[in-house]
Order: sequence, then structure tokens, then C-alpha cells
Amino acid sequence: MRIATWNVNSLRSRIDRVEAFLERHDVDVLALQETKAREDQLPLMGLQSLGYDVAAAGTNQWNGVAIVSRVGIADVEVGFPGMPGWGDPVAPESRAIGATCGGVRVWSLYVPNGRKVDDPHYVYKLEWLARLREAAEGWAGTDTALVGDWNIAPQDDDVFDIAAFAKDTHVTPPERAAFQAFLDAGWVDVVRPHAPGPGVYTYWDYYRQRFERNRGMRIDFVLGSPSLAARVTGAHIDRDERAGTGASDHAPVLVDLAPGADGVPD
Repeated sequence: MRIATWNVNSLRSRIDRVEAFLERHDVDVLALQETKAREDQLPLMGLQSLGYDVAAAGTNQWNGVAIVSRVGIADVEVGFPGMPGWGDPVAPESRAIGATCGGVRVWSLYVPNGRKVDDPHYVYKLEWLARLREAAEGWAGTDTALVGDWNIAPQDDDVFDIAAFAKDTHVTPPERAAFQAFLDAGWVDVVRPHAPGPGVYTYWDYYRQRFERNRGMRIDFVLGSPSLAARVTGAHIDRDERAGTGASDHAPVLVDLAPGADGVPD
């Protein structure tokens, strides 16, 4: 079974790329972030003709998450228990969707950016991560993958120049501690062993040819529960998908899984 995650930065703008990516890599389950559309606005006919089902949550223009699966979608859950909200009035954003696909519980996550260290959105980000970790305590005993755009670079090697980010979000000690808390709880970064750094990134800003100069960040992750991590046979970052006209500013991340404990390919 092959699962992938990709911050697509508008599914409507990049549906052709998504369909081609699924076929090229023979992907079974794809978690998407920043779909930037309501479910009724998404161009799903092509995905459905390829044999994929879709579960999505989103609002016009902002945020949005989805799961695309050809191995079934069951028990869809929009938002996790205790997920904080944002805005005036405060309300949950479209930043998390979970579904069981081929026996694996997949959560597509778009962690809040945080904006600036002194911004209320930074406090919201840390609270959001804390509540996610609490909810994930109940999932750790099953084959579960927490995947998506975490908006955190946990290690200095995960940014092209740590000095350039010294006063920015994504690398602050509280954010890194929030990410580390998942690892301390038994979740496993299943991609890093197969795609070690430095210089291995998942995001490159459009600004000043950052991609061409490889001035990027590693902020997209697949964290597996212990049982899921034990099934991982390979993983890689499709850096080439960031190239060319009309690309998202993120690259997809892919993970291959061996069959489950029941011996049936998921």
C-alpha cells in the first residue's frame, strides 16, 4: 500500500497535476492540504474516473483538507476531538480530516502557520498541536498515520540557513517541543530514515528562485504509530513535482507499507 501527502496549494488549480501524480506513482491514498475550496467546488470527476473516492472539508479560498483513496474511505471525521478554533466568532477551521483507508487510519493535517512569534496565531498554533497530541493518544495503538503540512522544521538541517530563520516561526523552541512531544509519545517520523538531510526539503517559497537554489524547508511529515511504522518499507520526497510551471510550493511525500498483520494487502 502506498500513501502520500501533499500541500497542493489549491486543488482546483492543480487537479491535472494531482491526477497525473496519482497515476505516475500508483498511489493508493493521498492526503491533501490547502485545497482552498468547498467540497462542492472541487473538480472530482477525473479522480472518480480513476477509481478514487474523496472525503473533503473546506471553505472558499482558505485552508481545506481532503483524503483521496482507491482502497475505500470509512469512518470519516472532520476535525479531531478538542480541536481549537480561530476567527471572530471563534470556529473550527478546515485543517484536519481523518478516514480509514485499507485498514489504515489516515489523518490529513494542515497545522496553523503561526505567522509571527508575537501573533495570537502563534498561540493558536501551539494550542492546536497540544490538542492534537492529546487526541492522538487514543490512536497510537492502531495503524494510524498523521500526515501533512506541520509548518514546523524540527531540526536545524530542515532549513537552508538556520540563521536566516532565527527570529521566525517554524523553528522556535516551543514549536519544536510540540513536534518532539509526538515523537516522545511513540509516533515515528517514517520518512527521514529513507530521505535524510541536510538539503532535503519539502517546501520552497516562490520568492527569488528558492527552489532552483534549493533554499527550502522540510515541514511536511508522515508520523506513524508504532505498528504502522513497523510496516514501512520505503519512503521518498517527489522533489521533481515542485518543478515546472504551475507547481505547488510543496513537494509530495510518499510512504510504502507492507501488508497488515492479517496478511491481506491493504
